[in-house]
Amino acid sequence: MLRQTYFSGPLRDPSSRPVFDSPPVFPRGFRCASRNVGLKPSARDLAVFASDVEAAAAAVFTRNHFPGAPIVLGRETMREGRLKGIVVNSKCSNVATGTRGVDHARRMAVAAAAELETTANRILVSSTGVIGVPLPIEKIEAGLVGIAGELQANPLIGAEGIMTTDTYAKALSLRVGDATITLVAKGSGMIEPNMATMLAYIFTDAALDARALDQILRATIESSFNMLSVDGDTSTSDTCAIMANGLAGPVDRGAFIEALNAGCVRMTEMLARDGEGAEHLLRATVCDAANDSEARMVAKALVNSPLVKTMVHGADPNVGRILMAVGKCFECHVEPARTQAWINGHQVVRDGARVDFEDDLVRRTLRQETVDIEVSLGVGNARATAYGCDLTAGYIEENAAYYSS
Repeated sequence: MLRQTYFSGPLRDPSSRPVFDSPPVFPRGFRCASRNVGLKPSARDLAVFASDVEAAAAAVFTRNHFPGAPIVLGRETMREGRLKGIVVNSKCSNVATGTRGVDHARRMAVAAAAELETTANRILVSSTGVIGVPLPIEKIEAGLVGIAGELQANPLIGAEGIMTTDTYAKALSLRVGDATITLVAKGSGMIEPNMATMLAYIFTDAALDARALDQILRATIESSFNMLSVDGDTSTSDTCAIMANGLAGPVDRGAFIEALNAGCVRMTEMLARDGEGAEHLLRATVCDAANDSEARMVAKALVNSPLVKTMVHGADPNVGRILMAVGKCFECHVEPARTQAWINGHQVVRDGARVDFEDDLVRRTLRQETVDIEVSLGVGNARATAYGCDLTAGYIEENAAYYSS
């Protein structure tokens, strides 16, 4: 049984933030399809996302020193800044497969291009799943035949085809002027992006050129996907791509950036909450830091700490965990006498010392699905928020046999 497949709740400030669609929809001219082609026993394992017309595009990829074959090919494909479609398989990541893996990624692009009546250099290829296993390219090539006839307007169909250990398909959409922005993503483990998230695809009918898309995408992911961490591990397959087919015409650039940022933050929270074995979304906000870099570093230290994660999981208001995580950021300007901290709005540290708070009350708030930890360093004006989750036995169980399952 899948969880709810979209978020429909209100934004924190509905009067000033973009409104999300419920359920999510595609922008004009975008469709998708997904199938089971035999990579998994029965679930969908191959997805195609397509634009009716060629689109301007930009992408960012993992910085891991062992990039998958699709990343190697994708960096080449994106040089021209134009795409007609994206093809993604799950179950096998096509990583650590040598030149043969790159050849298989090219064949995947060729097969998808034939279906979408375009050329292989207009298809972005992604693969996700187990590392070090040869890509079953013949199954993928056979499975792509006729898939163009199944293209439809529900982005959740494509989202189902790219899932690995995700417990539900992730898609959302929101409006900006006459245009729509839709995000489809997957990711539950091996997540601490150094560029984007596991796999995230953004589609819009706004008219923007490739250069503008690249600038906007890179700036946006810095405060969203790049502030996400489930387990502190950077995937070999991370990809975040955006396509803009222009069918809605021009939009206000400032409004577009605001909407895209809202969408990316919402998707970041969805990915964090669905971390492997997770029971809580953990948000760590650091304010009054010396600079942006230090605010980001301390916020990430909080969501990455196994002790902070287990504190949240056990609803154990151990303030020492928070102080430890902040204090180990040796490169940062931290003055204990100026440091304050709150858990879900309840102050637990004042001027570097534990506050005599109501233990049972804070313990109850830690049992909420979303836990917010805020730390003020008192040494500047910079602010950053990191997104993560608690650490449970489920994470260990999921990953102890991931290769063998």
